[in-house]
Amino acid sequence: MPVAPRPRLLRWRRPARGASVAAGLWLAGALGAAACETPPWQGVAMAGSLARIDAGQGPVAAWYEDPTTRYAHGVLGDAVEAGTLAVQTAPAPACRVARITLPPSEVFEDIAPRLADLDGDGRAEIIAVHSHRDRGARLAVYAVAPDGSTLQLAAATPHIGRTNRWLAPLGAADLDGDGATEIAYIDRPHLARTLRVWRYLPAGPGQGTLTEVAALEGLTNHRIGEAFISGGLRDCGSGPEIITADASWSRVMATRLGSATLTTRALGPWSPAAVADVLACRH
Repeated sequence: MPVAPRPRLLRWRRPARGASVAAGLWLAGALGAAACETPPWQGVAMAGSLARIDAGQGPVAAWYEDPTTRYAHGVLGDAVEAGTLAVQTAPAPACRVARITLPPSEVFEDIAPRLADLDGDGRAEIIAVHSHRDRGARLAVYAVAPDGSTLQLAAATPHIGRTNRWLAPLGAADLDGDGATEIAYIDRPHLARTLRVWRYLPAGPGQGTLTEVAALEGLTNHRIGEAFISGGLRDCGSGPEIITADASWSRVMATRLGSATLTTRALGPWSPAAVADVLACRH
C-alpha cells in the first residue's frame, strides 16, 4: 500500500489540565482572529482543551465540551472528563463546527485533542484518548465526515481491556523514515509503563488503519494526579526521538524507532528543567 509523503515532526505542547484556554494550544498555529466574529469554542470549550493548527485546509481548531463525572477515574487530578469532541473545520464557511458526542458509557479521558495531518493530504486528523466504562482507554483518530458537520472514527487501537486503565500520548511523526506517520504513547504509565508505537495508514476518505509496530517496557510519562503529560517528541537534526522518563522517574530517556525495533538511551537525571532542555535540543 502506498504511504503518504513524509510529514513534519508534530510537537504537542501540553497545557496543565484546567489551564486557561489561551494557554491551551497543543500545536502552535496562527488562526486568524477575524475568521469568526466569535470563536466557536468560546463559552463551551473545557478549560485547557483548545488545540489549534496552522493549516491551509481541513480542521483548524479542536476542543472538548460537555464536562461529565460519569467516569470517576480521576487519573488527571479530578474526575471531570469530556463527553463531546468538537472541531472547527476549514474557513469557507469559517465558523462551521463538527462534533461527536459519546454515549453514557464512554468519555474523552484527556487533556486536549491533537490536530495532526496523519496521511499527508493537507487536512488534519484529530487524535484523542477515548475511554470506556468497562474496557478502559484506547487511542482514537477522528476525521471530519463528508457532510462537514459531524466527526467519524477513522481508526483506533484496541481498548486496554478493563476499567480505569489509561494511556498517555507522546506525539506523531514519521519515526522510522519510511514515509508513514507513527503515533507514540505510554500504555498504563503508572502500571505497565510500556511505550507503544502504532503506524497510521490511510484507507480511503476519512478512514485509516492503526498497526502496532513496536513496544518497549520500562518507560513512563505521567504520574497519578498530574494535570499534564511529560515528555514528547523532538528532532535535533538526526531524526525524531521519543522523550520520556524511565520507570523510576530518575532519568530522561530518548528512544528511537528503527526497523520495527525501539532502542533507548539515558540523557541524564530527570527534572522538569532537564526535560525542557532536552525537548528544546539544548541537551
